[in-house]
Amino acid sequence: MTKAARKTDTRTRQAYQRLKCLLMENALKPSASYLETELADMLGMSRTPVREATLQLESEGFLSIRPRHGITILPISIEDMQDIYELLTELEPYAAERLARAGLSDSGRELLMSHVSAMETALESDDLVAWAEADEAFHMDLVRLAGNQRLSRMVATFWDQVHRARMATLTLRPRPVRSNEDHRRLVDYLVAGDWEAARKLHREHRETAKTMLVNLITHHNLNHL
Repeated sequence: MTKAARKTDTRTRQAYQRLKCLLMENALKPSASYLETELADMLGMSRTPVREATLQLESEGFLSIRPRHGITILPISIEDMQDIYELLTELEPYAAERLARAGLSDSGRELLMSHVSAMETALESDDLVAWAEADEAFHMDLVRLAGNQRLSRMVATFWDQVHRARMATLTLRPRPVRSNEDHRRLVDYLVAGDWEAARKLHREHRETAKTMLVNLITHHNLNHL
């Protein structure tokens, strides 16, 4: 790769990361439309890396590009949430089973427990944003430790897609005390190599999360976040 090509690739990655951050923070509103030039001006970048970045984000389901009509931020509906959580309910328990069968290393246990401790500390200080960050880190690292890169990428994409809904309902949900307990018990099952218990608990954990989130979105009329 030439120096110029490397520079272009770097700028594209930067544009992608910054646009994705704006999407995650809800700075780019669902259903809103933007011109490519508007996004380029917003980022202080040229149109080329922004165009490449939006193509990647379109492939991940975050936005839609219509030639001569601009770029539309795609909202997430209740139906989208149900579909995504159905997949997470299959994929994450499989990762837990896979990890329990392979055996959780000491370093893996320390990593997961550091997230559990961060969740508990955050909850004690009523810092729900910090709790959500530690919760997401736990789930991402659990799947990563299972050792299947394709699975990790799929799960990460789904988590990115539901991030806005999770943050929008964060202060509406009950205190996630049970969630913390589930994570601690799950680590115990992984350490013990009890793959059946690990898979069962993680499936119940995911199903509970789906039901709660869908109910909150419905009750508070937050459809199409």
